[in-house]
Amino acid sequence: MNNMEAIPEKMFGVYLKGHGDESQLEYREDIPVPSIGDHEVLIKVSAAGVNNTDINTRIAWYSKGEGEAEDASWSGEALKFPRIQGADVCGHIVGIGKAINERRLGERIIIEPSLQQVNGEALEHAWYFGSECDGGFAQYTKVDGRHAFAVHTEMTDQELASFPCSYSTAENLLTRAQVTAQDTVLITGASGGVGSAAVQLAKARGAKVIAVVGAAKAQDLLNLGADQVIHRGNSLTEAIGHSSVEVVIDLVAGPAFAEILEILKPKGRYAVAGAIGGAEVPMDIRTVYLKDLSLFGCTVLEPEVFPNLVRVIESGLIKGLVAETFALKDITKAQEVFQQKQHIGKLVINMNL
Repeated sequence: MNNMEAIPEKMFGVYLKGHGDESQLEYREDIPVPSIGDHEVLIKVSAAGVNNTDINTRIAWYSKGEGEAEDASWSGEALKFPRIQGADVCGHIVGIGKAINERRLGERIIIEPSLQQVNGEALEHAWYFGSECDGGFAQYTKVDGRHAFAVHTEMTDQELASFPCSYSTAENLLTRAQVTAQDTVLITGASGGVGSAAVQLAKARGAKVIAVVGAAKAQDLLNLGADQVIHRGNSLTEAIGHSSVEVVIDLVAGPAFAEILEILKPKGRYAVAGAIGGAEVPMDIRTVYLKDLSLFGCTVLEPEVFPNLVRVIESGLIKGLVAETFALKDITKAQEVFQQKQHIGKLVINMNL
């Protein structure tokens, strides 16, 4: 390995010891620094965002079965413990494998969290950073060089750490739904990390945006660029009418799903990447086929999504929304605050605190 600074043998970080409550998270200072392969880069982490996926993975929410949670990861397989979570990472490349160009040493990067390749080998099923492999809740982490993207911007490391997971998910939703400047897009859960990202990215495409959000956060979403706000819990059809939007970006699902299909125009596009309102939804399949609707499930990123996101970040058309920062030792508190859902944007771990 070629490296630009002396790399210690041990590092600080947080282990997820198993599925369960916050007691499964353990801060330690004796974790081995990861060794890298020929096609990998070693990253000194400066900031890492807190996400729904961290909590969902910990509590085995992704498992559709009972008991041993043998399918409780993004790939549908059992997690290996201990695991270092953290899908949102900003840091600097401090070590490179033999196959990586030496000019990459020192780059400030963000990591594409949906992994298609590990140490030069293509994966049969995509991994998620911090789930099937160790992530960014540590002093150092590693990733295939393909998934470490240099970013040239005056934004802080904490602001950059707000982008990878939420904004790539949002950009993937918009990409799959083929959102253009001619579209009106309704976004549910618009005050969360992915929702607020989708608002900004849809506006960057020139689309009209209708945000569904709690009344207390309505002005925040208008300030962020939403053209119209509907208060969460109000009737969508009463607010905007039947067959009124081309695209729905849904992060909530739950009981509102049937009405969401009603507000889509014929040949409308529905894209989903979350179910915070409930995974079981009411549905009349006739609405789907009689209106010629297209439904997109969005998890694995399309190849163009992350490079496009980096270009938008560098263009200055979007901004990193950091609600609050925490020290890594306070990760339990950060997750507690996260679950209260009182913030706009992202909660970020600052590795320098």
